[in-house]
Amino acid sequence: MVTKQDIIAEARRLKFADIGFTGAEPFASQKEYLLAHQEEYGWAEAVGLGLLAGTDPKNILAGAKSIIVVLESYFEESFPGQMERHFGRCYLDDDRVTKDGLALKIKGLRKFLRENGIDSKIPFNLPHRLSAARAGLGTFGNNCVFYARRVARSSSFVFPIALVIDHEFPPDEPDIAVGCPDWCRNACVAACPTRALKGGGKIDPRRCISFLTYYGAGLTPLELREPMGMYVYGCDRCQNVCPRNTPWMTEEKPQNTRVSAKAADFNLSRLLHMDKPYFEQKIWPHMFYMSADDLWRWKMNAARAMGNSLNPAYVAELIRAFKENSDERVRSMIAWALGRIGNKEAMTGLEQFSKESDGMVKEEIRQAIESIAVRF
Repeated sequence: MVTKQDIIAEARRLKFADIGFTGAEPFASQKEYLLAHQEEYGWAEAVGLGLLAGTDPKNILAGAKSIIVVLESYFEESFPGQMERHFGRCYLDDDRVTKDGLALKIKGLRKFLRENGIDSKIPFNLPHRLSAARAGLGTFGNNCVFYARRVARSSSFVFPIALVIDHEFPPDEPDIAVGCPDWCRNACVAACPTRALKGGGKIDPRRCISFLTYYGAGLTPLELREPMGMYVYGCDRCQNVCPRNTPWMTEEKPQNTRVSAKAADFNLSRLLHMDKPYFEQKIWPHMFYMSADDLWRWKMNAARAMGNSLNPAYVAELIRAFKENSDERVRSMIAWALGRIGNKEAMTGLEQFSKESDGMVKEEIRQAIESIAVRF
């Protein structure tokens, strides 16, 4: 029969950063937390994520006896600056659709288990980070992100993959704790511009920039637009300011050629003007939390980032996009972005658009014109 050491050796051969084992007992504390915070997490059940069901591994695999957790280190190579400015790093080389990177490693590990008589399931709704902590692979940060214990210079640039299996292995020593140094004084909480982080390892996911970029409903609220800054999809703000991440972030790394090759496809102007075929061919295979039905949100996010850049070079693009789009959420954000940049060309465009607009779009235009007038 295959041993725990055999599985560890195979994980290393497949170049996973780390591996740990834990039991298949229910995550009672996680279930209790979710039930007590339905105001913040009820949306997850509504969209079918099934977080509550995921707290019991036997809901995933009836014969569950252990959980194997492997860590993937996703920041081993450097990414182009123009990509890091607008997208969370963990999404930049995500192959869950293309299945030509990490997916092959996971497939290889599951094949090894299967050939040794072990059935496995990889659930999307299991508490993967809590599984990793229970398997002794690391600790949490006050930003609610998981930090490695032995790899990637103990940084948070890793993500756990949990495999629920029907064979029992001795569990590793759990380490369910916040590992932040006392002297840090919650740099991540202070740096969160939307105040999603509450301190003490608590977060309101509905205010998290990552959540807002791909799950936010309707036009982004006015008070969150400027704080969301230049991010279009995801966010790394709380990781970038974290002193626990400094050793890994300052490590010299080779260039990620896969990401560099597609960087031009994610140019803000191309995102603002893209059609459905462009999205499906160039964008969705890499960043898939939004479907083609959500093109309006991609364009709204791109327009917001342009506005927050304060770069007058984007004014012509925004004016063109206003004329191209009929969606009032996109038009409203374009009006806000023009007001944020606020030069004479933007004012001229807004005054022209005001004549042909009504409702929420006309109101956004009015506010944008007023904001420019105050500056002149």
